[in-house]
Amino acid sequence: MTKTKSIPQTSAGTAIPQFATSDRKPIKLTEVVHPDGRISQYPPPEVWDDWVEWDGKEWPKRVARRYTLVPTVCFNCESACGLLAYVDKDTYEIRKFEGNPVHPGSRGRNCAKGPATHNQVYDPERILYPLKRVGKRGEGKWERISWEQALSEISEKMRESRARRRDGIVYHVGRPGEDGYTNRVVQAWGVDGHNSHTNICSSSARAGYNFWAGQDRPSPDYANARVILLISSHLETGHYFNPHAQRIIEAKTDGAKLITFDPRLSNTASMSDVWLPTWPGSENTILLAIANHLIQTNKYNKEFVRKWTNWKEFLQHVQQSDSKEWDSIRPLISSSPILFETFDKVLKTLYAEYTFERAAKESDVPIERIEQSAKYIANCEGKLATHVWRSASVGNLGGWQVARCIFFLNVLTGSVGNEGGTSLTNWNKFVPKPFKSAPAFNAWNELHYPNEWPLAHYEMSFLLPHMLEEGRGDLDVYFTRVYNPMWVNPDGFMWLKALKDESKIKCYVALTPTWNETAWFADYVLPTGHGPERHDLMSQETHASQWIAFRQPVRRVAMERAGIKVDFTYQANPGEVWEENEFWIQLSARFDPDGSLGIRQYFESPYRAGEIITVDEYYQWIFENSVPGLPEAAAKERLTPLAYMRKYGVFEVKKENYMPFDKPLPASRGPEAGFTSDGQDRALDSSGMVVGLKVDDQFKVGFDTPSRKLEFFSDTLANWGWAEKENVIPWSLKSHVDPENIDLKNGEMILLPNFRLPTLIHTRSANAKWLYEISHKNPIWMNPDDAKRIGVDTGELARVDTEIGYFIDSVWVTEGIKPGVIAISHHLGRWRLQEDKGVSRGSSNLVELNDDGKGGFRLRVLHGATAWESSDPDTSRIWWSDVGVTQNLTHAVHPDPVSGVHCWLQKAKVRKANADEKAGDVFVDTNKSMEKYCEWLKLTRPAEQVSPDGNRRPYWLARPLKPSKEAYKLKK
Repeated sequence: MTKTKSIPQTSAGTAIPQFATSDRKPIKLTEVVHPDGRISQYPPPEVWDDWVEWDGKEWPKRVARRYTLVPTVCFNCESACGLLAYVDKDTYEIRKFEGNPVHPGSRGRNCAKGPATHNQVYDPERILYPLKRVGKRGEGKWERISWEQALSEISEKMRESRARRRDGIVYHVGRPGEDGYTNRVVQAWGVDGHNSHTNICSSSARAGYNFWAGQDRPSPDYANARVILLISSHLETGHYFNPHAQRIIEAKTDGAKLITFDPRLSNTASMSDVWLPTWPGSENTILLAIANHLIQTNKYNKEFVRKWTNWKEFLQHVQQSDSKEWDSIRPLISSSPILFETFDKVLKTLYAEYTFERAAKESDVPIERIEQSAKYIANCEGKLATHVWRSASVGNLGGWQVARCIFFLNVLTGSVGNEGGTSLTNWNKFVPKPFKSAPAFNAWNELHYPNEWPLAHYEMSFLLPHMLEEGRGDLDVYFTRVYNPMWVNPDGFMWLKALKDESKIKCYVALTPTWNETAWFADYVLPTGHGPERHDLMSQETHASQWIAFRQPVRRVAMERAGIKVDFTYQANPGEVWEENEFWIQLSARFDPDGSLGIRQYFESPYRAGEIITVDEYYQWIFENSVPGLPEAAAKERLTPLAYMRKYGVFEVKKENYMPFDKPLPASRGPEAGFTSDGQDRALDSSGMVVGLKVDDQFKVGFDTPSRKLEFFSDTLANWGWAEKENVIPWSLKSHVDPENIDLKNGEMILLPNFRLPTLIHTRSANAKWLYEISHKNPIWMNPDDAKRIGVDTGELARVDTEIGYFIDSVWVTEGIKPGVIAISHHLGRWRLQEDKGVSRGSSNLVELNDDGKGGFRLRVLHGATAWESSDPDTSRIWWSDVGVTQNLTHAVHPDPVSGVHCWLQKAKVRKANADEKAGDVFVDTNKSMEKYCEWLKLTRPAEQVSPDGNRRPYWLARPLKPSKEAYKLKK
């Protein structure tokens, strides 16, 4: 019988045969009659896989597939969108992922990265068994070992370190993808061991928001906004891309105006009502020009500013200061009492210099666009949703002021925490407490928080190899998780030098599902699960709500539903891939087998005294005790809280949470409990602890700053050595890429290397074939004017010389980039050192790496991506070869002296490549790396010089793991 793929046509009323299924139970194929009269059949033809003859005609025989749907959470960006896994009931294979419709943040929708989770699970290149290095670091020689051996050897090294010191064990995480689990583990070890990627990502914006409000992320209520102001391509690549994009488009549909600052014509810019292609570093001038317009025309919300900002403290500071910076406003203050009317006059004088004309000149943006933006914002009716996360804030020296200046517009319009305005992270994010946590440790790792950066927001992680090179210390046991610093960090060859020196990093353990450039230099490579192969809790401030989502290993859940006993998740995962929760439990138990270190107690079951906890018990306790409303919701369905979360994967804790700062203090902490107010209007409980704010004779919750107010004036910056006007109030700081620092006539340009693509996932994209087929190269965006000056056209090669080296890349000539600026996506340029080992052959260059022994390192591409035969037939269909250039290797470190962030923008010389220069070539002189590091180090104001209280940093500023107060004291 000839097989055909055409679908048999039927007419209404024709008898439909029953077809055999895999379990030989007949299932009837049903008709679907469409409005246009067309008839189709269900189940759909994708699941028909054979043909039979019936009644003289050819018909499909359907081999039925029966699925169980398991909810989980996407791990391919930070949005924590909901996924549903279709798990085959017979084979327990995962057939596909789609959106979870009950997830409040993503609402059943996913971007391309969600379904591509399937690629990662079934990646033929993934690591399936624990490996131990047997050759030199980087030689690529490994032996397969048991998990028992790995746990035993690593825990022994940890015990030895812990016996000598409290800063020798380090857990360095890239994208956590979970809320608090591993932080609790590290704290239980009693070491100052948490390190993160945040200072190459978002710490500058976080610092700016923190100085304003005591919280470090914004939560815009896009869906209800009248005006949306974005700095960067947030609509397409934003922090919580999919949940935010949905709501931005909904707001636009309802008439909201969208304003975007971006030197590139991104998709976001193209959909905006006003696009301002700003010269990098000029963003604050525009923001303050808009603020000045609101102030001078009295279109700002004076009542909100009066009630909730620390304007009194600011006026008092100016009165007491002898700085000439305040001379223009001092007469206004000295001649008037401390009244809000005085502050209003001061604002008008302070910001009068920020005119539309100045903003247009500095930004090289048409003045009409700035004026139109100001008009929209002035008429927003208190519904201004704003966001900056990376972009200008992470690009520029002093970028933390970008967050200060954009939030200033929220404060002036009264758009803080209200419907349609901008809330803060903790108002919309919910993190439950676990059953038992260790106390604060008395330790301080100066490789994470060196005294030069007392105000750094998160650890100075990207400087670790530079500080090791200086001889500041060493590491005994170094873990990386979802992190690839040699590739993603600036100045990657400094990481290479550190990793090859076993006296600096004595034992390196890479926790990773797949190979990456850094893991190649590890001592142990331990395969841990992808998103749908692990347990985690996630909550994000995606909108005006609070929710918590439960990531779970979907094959394990499906097997347990079928009555198959699974003791550990690795039994349901491919090979011997562990989930990290269980790895940390078992490692910690071996770290302290007899409990003598005080660690084991935090890994013992709350239900079975003295026994090691299971992962089910850990989450069972949280769901039963730490998520308000969940036990009651579960009881209504006759489920346990754990079973409820297994079934739905998510729970909404609060439908909305507007303006929590304006809520009365709880009665238990009110006046009847001995509540009083101090001279700064702060509310004190009977023990003298600051618990809120007194506003117009009412006791309110207030904000999380020392003053409990929104801090227009930062007392912290003033007291910690940054008392200049340009620091203590929202102001425009001069960037390191200010026009006066760029010699365009001499071939210098600004390199913008930190924009994202919506289809890629940092280091995790390399093993997602669907995503790489869409986006696999990162050419240089170049304006036609610059291309003509340099003499290149689209597809030709250009050489980009940075402060420490150079790279070669192809050019894409486009009017979608501002003249004088080049832009290159930061996701691509993966590389491997061996043909058949390392990063996937479909997404990496095979390279030759040369070390001249004098500090010079050179990469030369031998060939690009190639097709190959594997268990996945698609690997033989790879049609692309260009996978981009590793530009980050050539970036010198630029640590901002206040926030600590790496300032990604940089000055570069660009010319046409010579004939002997090949695409992907990279060269770096690490001697220059250290020179540039030292130049930026000189910009800092160390704690020893500026600390007002003998501490290393202000105690109120957040740290992921906070030591005891004793540890904060500077060494004498």
